[in-house]
Amino acid sequence: MLRVLTAILALTLLSSNWATATPYPIDQWARRAAISNIQISPDGRYLGLKKVSGKGANPIIEIYNTDDLSAEPFRVNAKPMEIMSFDWVSDDNFVFRARQKVRDQVEGFNRGVYETRIALVDVGEREIEVIEERDPSVVSVLPEKPGKIMSAFSEGGNRDVGQRLEAAFRPRAYWEYDLKRESKKLVIRGKISLGNIDFDGAGNPVLARGFDLQEGEFIWYYREPSSDDWVEFHRQHEDSYDSFQVWGKDPSLPGNFIVEANNGSDTTGLWSFDPKTRKYAELLYQRRDNDICGVRYHSNSWTHYREITGAVHCGAKIEIEFFDASEAALHQQLMAAIPNADALRITSRSKDGSSLTLRNTAPRDPGTHYLFHKGKLQIVGGERPYFASAELADVRFITYPARDKTPIPGYLTVPNGKPPFPLVVLPHGGPFVREVVVFDEWAQLLANHGYMVLQPQYRGSRGYGQAFYQAAFLNGGQGGYLMQDDKDDGVIHLVEEGLAEAENVAMFGWSYGGYAALVAASRSPNAYQCVIAGAAVTDPQMQVDYYRYRLRGSSKLEQLAMWDDSISPLTEVDKVNVPVLLIHGDVDQRVPVDHAEKYLAKLVDAKKQHTYVELEGADHFSNTLFYNHKTLLYSSILNYLADECGLENGMMPATSPTKIEPKVAQQP
Repeated sequence: MLRVLTAILALTLLSSNWATATPYPIDQWARRAAISNIQISPDGRYLGLKKVSGKGANPIIEIYNTDDLSAEPFRVNAKPMEIMSFDWVSDDNFVFRARQKVRDQVEGFNRGVYETRIALVDVGEREIEVIEERDPSVVSVLPEKPGKIMSAFSEGGNRDVGQRLEAAFRPRAYWEYDLKRESKKLVIRGKISLGNIDFDGAGNPVLARGFDLQEGEFIWYYREPSSDDWVEFHRQHEDSYDSFQVWGKDPSLPGNFIVEANNGSDTTGLWSFDPKTRKYAELLYQRRDNDICGVRYHSNSWTHYREITGAVHCGAKIEIEFFDASEAALHQQLMAAIPNADALRITSRSKDGSSLTLRNTAPRDPGTHYLFHKGKLQIVGGERPYFASAELADVRFITYPARDKTPIPGYLTVPNGKPPFPLVVLPHGGPFVREVVVFDEWAQLLANHGYMVLQPQYRGSRGYGQAFYQAAFLNGGQGGYLMQDDKDDGVIHLVEEGLAEAENVAMFGWSYGGYAALVAASRSPNAYQCVIAGAAVTDPQMQVDYYRYRLRGSSKLEQLAMWDDSISPLTEVDKVNVPVLLIHGDVDQRVPVDHAEKYLAKLVDAKKQHTYVELEGADHFSNTLFYNHKTLLYSSILNYLADECGLENGMMPATSPTKIEPKVAQQP
């Protein structure tokens, strides 16, 4: 417990005079976070952070003395590689992970243009040692072995079998690296039947998952630190949709694990599970409206490695049901001390517990980092310090009735001002994922320009129980049907509530969200004045053929039933009845650019109003969208909404978006 925390509430915050009467210019939205990955060293002497100093700059690591954050820091630059993240491994050493673009084109589905390396930095000696293995996975920093890490590498083997399994069950070899001595030793080599392994703080294998190819079953094992024998404690057939995830050991019942499971319920709960009897011993936490959103581990990972202290629930906001009284009290004190406290968590803590770093994010806080050291709480910095809280937008969690009366959850980002607002529907990608909205860059960008944004959690979304998720595919694929109705019914609801106007609505989505936007473009009657489709699946059969023969079990039904039976935008181009903005990265490994090119050719042949923007060097994922990509992306979106779409919001940008000509722009 931080005994003096209750006495320090005085913080220097961004002044309200940052507020502006007009939207922020696009170049501010296009920048990456100014600081991130803030961590304190185990002894509390150093504070490290990842910093991006300006537009398009390469990230660096800065190391500060915690006693004087104003002093000149020690800086590490991995150029031409891009630093992704870092972790302390001892009082004076940290390891960072970096990537580099090594090819101009993708080498196939899910095979991108980057390779990664890891390196050790000695702060005292100011030396860097690069580990030569390609694309390593840092499994764990070992708190009981300072200066050592556990790393894993795929070693080939039966490649076809590996591709047909979930990534978590593919066999890997695990090596313990002594970073000071530049030596390594093989700890254990995985196999298909026992492929993914977890370790304790001393590097002992304690938990494993595998797959029985003959029986088609996933298997869970445990073993005692003093034993070399694995003991099976759970099996589940690959066709099952039941959740079973082991989060860690149960600190209250030695020998038991804490698992997330359905155990006969529609929503998941958090259970104490006895591996010796293979039975659920006690229900720790469960809600009927939502699945478990994860667990909260102890704030001091050096002394309480992966010790579970609470259950996380995600609904209207992120909430934690703490099992540990001291962690609960600490969290409550911090929530009272931090302005706009919402999704607040301790990101690192010294071994003695007296110093720690915090990160808060909220709808009106894009991310602020704090240091508590020697009894004082101070701001380290903001991820986007140029944004004022007053100029950002609130996020509301809502539910609305679908046409079949099913309640559909959604997140509504509401701009400052009075309704009705122009509305942009922003469906998430996936589609079988869980979306939790706190601060969303795209939604806040649009709200800052006067648009209200609905992020519907349509059927197929995870987190709302099995029935809600399975409704997307158990009775035939619902892409373009039931799943699409859920989005349109959100528009109807907001219009009926007086928050939006029926003639002032657009849809923008990425990946599956882009697919949904193209489906929307062909609907009649149409709820939208235009659609913007990014990285969109335009040909579901081409997409699913990339992995059709690698799928097994429930994932096969989920993917094939959904995509095989759903509407294909490529066959619906003749029905397009609103303007279409199509955007795609030219090295997209997940949804190759062939999708956009095929759909674009159909638009041209059908003489449909459209614009195509290609993002050179952009992959599918947000961490491959750099400053130049975002500048073009955001300019294109805002210009399209105002011009071709004609959505009226009565706002002009603080400085006009840069007019950048798309790579291909065709208007009949």
